[in-house]
Amino acid sequence: MGISTHTLRTVAMPLGMLVGVMLCREVAWVEQHTAGMLTPSFIFLMLFFTFCRVDARQIRFSAMHIWLMMFQMVGCIAVYYALSWVNPVVAQGGMICVLAPVAMAAVVIGGMLGANIETMAAYSLLCNVVIAFFAPVVLHHFGNGECTVGQILQKVAPLLIAPFVAGQLCRFFLPRVSGWVASHSQISFYIWLLSLVVIIGRTTCFILDYSDADRGVEIALAVVALVICVVQFWTGRVVGRRYGDAAAGGQSLGQKNTVLAVWISQAFLDPIASVAPTAYIVWQNLVNSYQIYRTGQREEVTPSGNSKS
Repeated sequence: MGISTHTLRTVAMPLGMLVGVMLCREVAWVEQHTAGMLTPSFIFLMLFFTFCRVDARQIRFSAMHIWLMMFQMVGCIAVYYALSWVNPVVAQGGMICVLAPVAMAAVVIGGMLGANIETMAAYSLLCNVVIAFFAPVVLHHFGNGECTVGQILQKVAPLLIAPFVAGQLCRFFLPRVSGWVASHSQISFYIWLLSLVVIIGRTTCFILDYSDADRGVEIALAVVALVICVVQFWTGRVVGRRYGDAAAGGQSLGQKNTVLAVWISQAFLDPIASVAPTAYIVWQNLVNSYQIYRTGQREEVTPSGNSKS
């Protein structure tokens, strides 16, 4: 019996993370010699394949988006104050895990889980723009105060707006091409998997080379990231279920743009705080693997409740 598609996707993310750890030096070398363009290129292609399925006319903002956005904005401040008495660095790490906007790849994974991709696209646009304006205010008070709106927009806008516009132009001017891309949108998952290898490899090198960190603080940051990850996925699904799309809610709140979060931590917070979003990469992809596994199990069950032979 061959390996089913959902089984392959379930093990692909943990395997991709393992490859990234084992080949971290090689990945860092390739990333350096491509001027850091590997990850942005992967993200652009991945989102282009996904956005070719999105009809911009169907994008609507809803109360669910407002509740999720409020959770991030209020939650990041609440987490900081809740943890600041333990350790300021741990507080910064926890804060950035909540503050970070939804990942570009969340639309891809959400689609695999049965989420409405127009709903996901709407929150991706809203969240990244709002956080670009809100994050500098938060970082001014709890970081080094040097972050600006322009710096964050420069990081997120090209990788969010450009593939969306390209996908919509392709739908309008090249419908046959967009139709083929949309029918092969599963390719976006494997492109995202390659980007995961690069991200894990790069962050592994950072942790190995950063020798000034206290191991106890690093462990605390990883544990805090785990708790926040689980809480955000769970809360997002609860909110999403109230509006008829638990998968969209869970991915929108739980799956974070960890590349941006690590960059913000290293540039505007104590660099050691970046251990939290680095650990979050692992936790969110383990959650995603479990969700894909569960979704695959449900898809293999017939309407009568019997498994397919």
